[in-house]
Amino acid sequence: MEEYTFNEHGKDEFPPSHTTEYLLNQLMFRMFGCDRSSNAHFERKKSKMTFTLDHKPDRKEEKTIVEEMVRLIEEDMPVTYEVVDRDHIPEGIDLTRLPEDVSKMLRIARIGDYDICPCLGKHVKSIAQIGKFELLGTNY
Repeated sequence: MEEYTFNEHGKDEFPPSHTTEYLLNQLMFRMFGCDRSSNAHFERKKSKMTFTLDHKPDRKEEKTIVEEMVRLIEEDMPVTYEVVDRDHIPEGIDLTRLPEDVSKMLRIARIGDYDICPCLGKHVKSIAQIGKFELLGTNY
């Protein structure tokens, strides 16, 4: 296996929480057509994310978010990685949030066929390892 030099990654994520961030980002994109979270803070017990939406999700939408996250976790999709040249990025990957001096080779994280994103962070091996998902509330 070839060794690649990536940009320094100074975070030490808790894999279930970090993977939940990616899953929820894709769900919000699919439900609301919004960009990935503009601000995410994930911890072992309580986390928060910021999405730019045109309205505050109502109770029915909040319930749908939770039900869909539970369904996705139960689906137990694998989390896999590939290393790609930044000049040959797979379709659907947004590089706008990466630093200008991003390394030539990028690590791409995939959650089954549900989400794909460049990431150097720690993830679970399969989505069921996330465990329980709760939505504690939303504000607008």
